[in-house]
Amino acid sequence: MSPSELPAGDEPSSDFLNDYFAECDEHLMGVRRLLLRLEQSIGRGDINTSVLDELFRHFHSLKGISGMVELRPAEELSHRAEDYLRALRRHDVRLSPEGVNALFDATQLFEQVVNARRSGGVIPAIDAAVATIAGLVSARPADLAAPVPGAPAGAPLTPHWRFLFAPSRELVGRGIRVDLIRTRLTALGEIIHAAPHVTDSGMIAFEFIVATGADAETIAALQQDGVTAERLPDASVVSDPAAAVDPEWPAVGEPSPVAGSVAPSHVVRVDLTRLDDLMRNVGDLVISRARLGETLARIESHVPAGEWRAVQENALVIDRQLRTLREAIMRVRLVPIGEIFRRMPFVVRDLARETGKRVRLQLQGQSTEIDKFLIERMMDPVLHLVRNAVSHGIETADERVAAGKRPEATITLSASTAGEIVTLEVADDGRGIDVEAVRSRAAGAGLDPATAGDAAGLLELLCAPGFSTRDESDRASGRGVGMAVVKSTVEELGGVLRMETAAGAGTRFIVELPVTLAITDALIAKVGAETFAAPQAAVREVIAVPLSAIRALEQNEITPYRGGVLPLVRLSRLFGLADAARDTLHVLVVGTGGSALGLAVDRVVGQREIVVRAATDPLVKVAGISGATDLGDGRVVLIIDPAALARQMRGRPAGVVDGIAGGGGR
Repeated sequence: MSPSELPAGDEPSSDFLNDYFAECDEHLMGVRRLLLRLEQSIGRGDINTSVLDELFRHFHSLKGISGMVELRPAEELSHRAEDYLRALRRHDVRLSPEGVNALFDATQLFEQVVNARRSGGVIPAIDAAVATIAGLVSARPADLAAPVPGAPAGAPLTPHWRFLFAPSRELVGRGIRVDLIRTRLTALGEIIHAAPHVTDSGMIAFEFIVATGADAETIAALQQDGVTAERLPDASVVSDPAAAVDPEWPAVGEPSPVAGSVAPSHVVRVDLTRLDDLMRNVGDLVISRARLGETLARIESHVPAGEWRAVQENALVIDRQLRTLREAIMRVRLVPIGEIFRRMPFVVRDLARETGKRVRLQLQGQSTEIDKFLIERMMDPVLHLVRNAVSHGIETADERVAAGKRPEATITLSASTAGEIVTLEVADDGRGIDVEAVRSRAAGAGLDPATAGDAAGLLELLCAPGFSTRDESDRASGRGVGMAVVKSTVEELGGVLRMETAAGAGTRFIVELPVTLAITDALIAKVGAETFAAPQAAVREVIAVPLSAIRALEQNEITPYRGGVLPLVRLSRLFGLADAARDTLHVLVVGTGGSALGLAVDRVVGQREIVVRAATDPLVKVAGISGATDLGDGRVVLIIDPAALARQMRGRPAGVVDGIAGGGGR
């Protein structure tokens, strides 16, 4: 529903509010980006007017749509931000750190107000923020009482003129259009009001109110080009900022910047639940196609070869079309990971200001696409990793200089995809993790310090619930719950969290996630008489290992692998199944480097596209089993979680292999 469809005096509908929340998110994203650019102009003597104009547009739209839903605190904050930006554009105030900080604080408070309305919570007070901006606007320095730089010498700024331009064929023939007139008026002074009008004769005219000190001769030259001019008394000038229209009125054929929606005309917002329903329907088609394949396999011997080829060709066409449909729907669900990234400069700037550290944030791979559901779930984990980098990883400027580093630290936030896996990295060039300090804290918390023998073990300690290297919490770091939440969220999404650190060189956190969760390619494996599915994205490679190459070590099994050894876990023993009489096992290699582990199965029988039915019921949820699927014959096949099984087995004492599940699907 567009804003124009809201009946006057009625309560906003849920659909209208959802549109409002979505548009606020889009505008706030633009505001954060522009405020960071505006901050760079402090002390330079000149301000990028295009940045001011774009910021004004965003706040003007936020004010308008907040008024439509009657969210008065949000409307007032936007209004006050407009006041300050307008004062900057008129050169009534000078851009200062206090002013930029006030805009940042107002933006953050605006978001809190909107989130409170969205969740039904208590609207935060805005009085302090409003008073701060009002004080900045009214505190005009004495040295700004002179004319604006660039205005005609000796010309006062106070005169306001109303210009009216009426286009005609004769003027258009001379190349005189509204955009040219607007440019010429901009050169004379500041356009503070612009609007189209319909004249009594039914023609379109454009009204501009301009603050200018131009002389009479210059104004008379405009009148020769279809422009009428009238000087206004001071009392008649638009004084209520809420009544002012964005001065950058568009040229003919351009969309109005004060329109209710910021989405392009070719973009349609769709509720995510509808896409979920559509994906479930495609999943049902995938299962039905698998069942059709099973049926065709049974009747192949009863169909003449010539007719069978036609059946097989049709089946292959359906396979290709179904995969194309699945990929198309997945693309609809995919959104740029920039939705997460664009919030981070705002966070880093706020924390750097609070801690007194100098930090530069680098963003890479913002166009990398990921499922919208994953975007929403990963927002807090990425936010916590960035906060940790500022709070724990980055040194102060003096400490960095003493260590021979640049005073300004760098945090790199990057994303990339490889096949069905998206990789997020949060890296800093700070002090690195003090392993001995972590071990000392672990001992004090009743944890095993010996766990921190490698990066994987160190990460396990850092992610232990309640573990923290801080004695007191602050805005940037909590009390031992953040990393535990990061790890649990990543694992719930079927991903892997890894860490690399070096003393004095910095720390890198790597998150690997499936691009989407609903339908995926899987390896189908047999273990005894049972069948399991393993998501292909979680398996690094599959190797064949002769039984003669397997060796026992401390009641565990290992096999030679790429110049080293690979620990093995037989799924038959893990699930309490009978071993098949085979000379060779197929091994699913999970993890990399020192954390690699092999999950041994009797054989891998093929690759299939499967529909993931997640196991969420706590009564049936089992560690190492992520869900179930149907391969087409109507029987349930369990989907193993290789990464979870690997983590579970690495945490067991030597020689302990208990059955954790009672069998598979067939």
